Amino acid sequence: MRSTVVTFPEGQVSGYSEIVGSVPTGVRHGLVTALTPFHPLDHTWPDQPADLGTIGGLPVVDCVTGAMSADGEVLLGEDIPVRRGAEGWEWLVVHVTDTPIEVGTQVELAVDAAYRQSLSAGHTACHLAALALNAALAGHWRKESRLDALGHPDFDQSAITSSRITPNGSLDEYRLGKSLRKKGFSAEGLDLDEVAGRANDTLKTWVGADAPVWIDVPGPGLTARRTWHCALPEGEVSIPCGGTHVERTSRLGSVTVALSLSEDGSALTMRTTVAPGG
Repeated sequence: MRSTVVTFPEGQVSGYSEIVGSVPTGVRHGLVTALTPFHPLDHTWPDQPADLGTIGGLPVVDCVTGAMSADGEVLLGEDIPVRRGAEGWEWLVVHVTDTPIEVGTQVELAVDAAYRQSLSAGHTACHLAALALNAALAGHWRKESRLDALGHPDFDQSAITSSRITPNGSLDEYRLGKSLRKKGFSAEGLDLDEVAGRANDTLKTWVGADAPVWIDVPGPGLTARRTWHCALPEGEVSIPCGGTHVERTSRLGSVTVALSLSEDGSALTMRTTVAPGG
């Protein structure tokens, strides 16, 4: 098998291809095609869930990243022992089904477009919310620090521990510990309602600007280093990203964030919500 050609970065949700391999996935079957529109769960940063849909008319119950070593062994998801894109490995999109399909069969692949759209909206909103949060927290930095694409201290990348895209939303977790304080961030006097209010005002402006969003796609492989771009009123921003996105900020309708602290104050949670057409 050769590395899967993927078309989801261009927004494709359907296509035809040949089954080129079958990989055991417990009691289920992992089907590999030469080309696919399906976005799989990434094994290194599993923020965006896998697409759902059908392959050859069969429900795709999961879609995961696979990696085939030089000796032909295929490993899936968390069992992959190398970093994304490591040389000497073929990188595969594995469509998990309850029923097998014979290798060599030509099949139609159809992604659940509504579910994909909800994840794309959640992912775009997640990036915008991170940038808006950076701006809202800029006054809490006491030292020079790395800056984001808009010139604000990059709280998001300095403190994030996990990010999960959900249909029309996201959930981001940040650590407010000793290492962040050493970097210069102070949580003293942190008013979450005020910070969220500033971030939401920024998000309202960005959604209303109908800013174009696009993905730079350097190659057709699953592990190509893709980059998310958005032409915001303050300037163009870019973030490395392998997920899917909406085409313009106006497609989000409205985006709001809510912030909360853990009981001991060591962790900050940001929940982002998209209201399409709002």
